[in-house]
Amino acid sequence: MSDTATAPAHPVTEQVLDAMAISRRGCEELLPESDWLKKLARSAETGTPLRVKLGLDPTAPDIHIGHTVVLNKMRQLQDLGHTVIFLIGDFTSMIGDPSGRNSTRPALTREQIEANAQTYYAQASLVLDSERTEIRYNSEWSDALGARGMIQLASRYTVARMLERDDFTKRYREGTPISVHELLYPLMQGYDSVALKSDLELGGTDQKFNLLVGRALQSEYGQEPQCILTMPLLEGLDGVEKMSKSKGNTIGITEAPNTMFAKLLSISDDMMWKYFMLLSFRSEAQIEALRNEVAQGRNPKQVKVLLAKEITTRFHSAAAAEAAEADFELRARGGVPQDIPELSLSGAPLAIGNLLKQANLAPSSSEALRLIDQGGVRIDGTVIADRGLKLPAGAYVVQVGKRKFARIRLQA
Repeated sequence: MSDTATAPAHPVTEQVLDAMAISRRGCEELLPESDWLKKLARSAETGTPLRVKLGLDPTAPDIHIGHTVVLNKMRQLQDLGHTVIFLIGDFTSMIGDPSGRNSTRPALTREQIEANAQTYYAQASLVLDSERTEIRYNSEWSDALGARGMIQLASRYTVARMLERDDFTKRYREGTPISVHELLYPLMQGYDSVALKSDLELGGTDQKFNLLVGRALQSEYGQEPQCILTMPLLEGLDGVEKMSKSKGNTIGITEAPNTMFAKLLSISDDMMWKYFMLLSFRSEAQIEALRNEVAQGRNPKQVKVLLAKEITTRFHSAAAAEAAEADFELRARGGVPQDIPELSLSGAPLAIGNLLKQANLAPSSSEALRLIDQGGVRIDGTVIADRGLKLPAGAYVVQVGKRKFARIRLQA
């Protein structure tokens, strides 16, 4: 349906337009916008909340802040009074989402899925209002389908349309195997929307095809099709790849506040603005004002600190964020933080490379020597340049880089 279609039957009030602006903030696509405007107008006039769905497969035990991009949008819609449904894909996890994959994703066992699902909602509740969130598991209706129901569901979608998916098309052309069960994944995710009678489904940009399947299946089952809202994928700490545990570029929402704060300060000045738009609860006008201040000469680090404190406060506390800022500044000035690990080692006199390896300050002796060559190792505040240094028995404060410290008691 075109976005220039006939105006909604229900009045488009200022409240509806505000809700539309909140929906659009930071999103990649909202399809079809005209349908969502109609749903918002109808909801405002009748007082009936809309059903907003987000599905996450518990493929890992923890959620990182990349996941919270869509959770933030859910919270915004929740604060408008709509019903948000946090769907845990315990059934679809056993298939494995092929989105963006160039090979078949290994399926998880039921035990792995259950173990991961236990922590998912507890962590999501750090963003969502748990008292106003509907928690569902798609095994509720997917298990009940059985073989007959699965065949009937599969009859409602064509192979030709399924192969329109970019990743399927690419793999088919390259002769890369596509397992039949992978074709079931978009169908099962789409059927979730039928079971939940969803008005809007959220997801990352890589989920667009799956979300559109939900619209198609709802039409097949005689329901009003859901709208879809896709959010950009957040780049990780490297500023290049999307945030992913497999890439090692994540910020976990349960990480220690000092670690979270420091990681947020490590992002580039340019990437900071995307993080603000997708993660901050500041208004767009406030973010634009900060951008103008930086353009006029304000140190971007000062603004990045505001972001780091906001996010750290959300997942920990204001006091933890203040302490993390103080710890970061202390480290930056070359000071020694109070909460550094303490350990005892034996074997004095001990070669500096072996000491760094045994203290887990370097992954190997050779890497330790490389760090020494780069001037990245200090003992009691003094830069170490001698690769052949052997330390006698005693107590030392060892620093590697800006953030790794250890109090080491070395014995003979």
